[in-house]
Amino acid sequence: MSLLDVAPIIEQMLAISDNVSDLNFSCGQKPQVEINGTLYSATPLGLGRLSAFQTEMIAMAILRDNAEAAVQLANNRTADLSYALPGKCRFRVNIFQQRNSYSIVMRVIPHDIPSFEALNLPPQLAQISDLRNGVVLLTGPTGSGKSSTLAAIIDRINETKSYHIVTIEDPIEFLHNHKKSTINQREVGADTKDFASALRAALRQAPKVILVGEMRDLETAEIALEAAETGHLVLSTLHTIDASKTIDRIIGLYPKNEERIIRTRLAQTFRYIVSQRLIPRGDGKGRIAAVEILKSNPRTREYIEKGESEGKTLLDAIRDGEIDGMQDFDSVIRQMIEAGQISLEDGLSYATNQNNLLLQLKGLASTEDYVNNGSTARPAVEPLAPPPPVAQSSSSVLDMIE
Repeated sequence: MSLLDVAPIIEQMLAISDNVSDLNFSCGQKPQVEINGTLYSATPLGLGRLSAFQTEMIAMAILRDNAEAAVQLANNRTADLSYALPGKCRFRVNIFQQRNSYSIVMRVIPHDIPSFEALNLPPQLAQISDLRNGVVLLTGPTGSGKSSTLAAIIDRINETKSYHIVTIEDPIEFLHNHKKSTINQREVGADTKDFASALRAALRQAPKVILVGEMRDLETAEIALEAAETGHLVLSTLHTIDASKTIDRIIGLYPKNEERIIRTRLAQTFRYIVSQRLIPRGDGKGRIAAVEILKSNPRTREYIEKGESEGKTLLDAIRDGEIDGMQDFDSVIRQMIEAGQISLEDGLSYATNQNNLLLQLKGLASTEDYVNNGSTARPAVEPLAPPPPVAQSSSSVLDMIE
């Protein structure tokens, strides 16, 4: 077995649980798997705490067939790339240097594209597939399921529309097959220099739908808005915590003297801002998505164009927009708590306004009782027990460098 063959290590780590979302390799730490948001140590092929040399060897193994990412790592001390176990699964990988050693984080990308039903997404989001133009943004922290939701939306369009779809990703995550639509997927670094140049080129490729992996800078945001203004449907992501912060982030990319015009353009082009938070299930079996939805209507367009003020906030518009399919985080979380899908403690920790959520629940007194002694409603879930260690093997691929 080659020293650079990390596939058996990865396979044993994946075998620990069906819910492994990430693999972590860091100097001075055992290999780790993330399950439902919590890290657990593993010992694939008998590996213990990793040395700097071992993490470098694992990094080099992953980079072996990706010269572009290797150059990126050498120049920038960090690299993004995709990695595949043929016939099994793919990963979104980040390799980075820290304290003169390398660390590797591998996000598991499921082989099958998830459906709306499998992700428990609000059914009104299916309306996005019928849009002909405008901007749709998926937001939330890293690991909140943005990529999975985008993949489900793209797959719905692929199944129902005869469109040309172009995706620009860093790296490519879900692999889409041509269905009713034709899909071309471009990877930053391998197929194109950067998001901005690929997005500019996409305007000449006659797509109806453009997916931009992330709006990272002013140039990308500007071209995405231009694409939406010229009749394209643009889908992208941002690392923001809710809808109103998303608007602030985009406006903040532009010079202060352009705020009025960018507000007007955003108000005219945005169609949906969908924010997600993944919350542990009350039964300990995975996580469930709490989804906030801001939709374009006269009121939300006015608040974006003129700015928010007392009593005229986007959150107010969302709370009053249920008939249009809008919903805010705290209302969704309250419903999940009342239905027993999540524990009160977890719900409060993910809420936008904990005090308001407490008051909305069945009376402040009974809620406090629940928090203090679990005397009402559903008891909080016990912490997930660590998974059993992987079976060790004396033929470890890295035994020689222990």
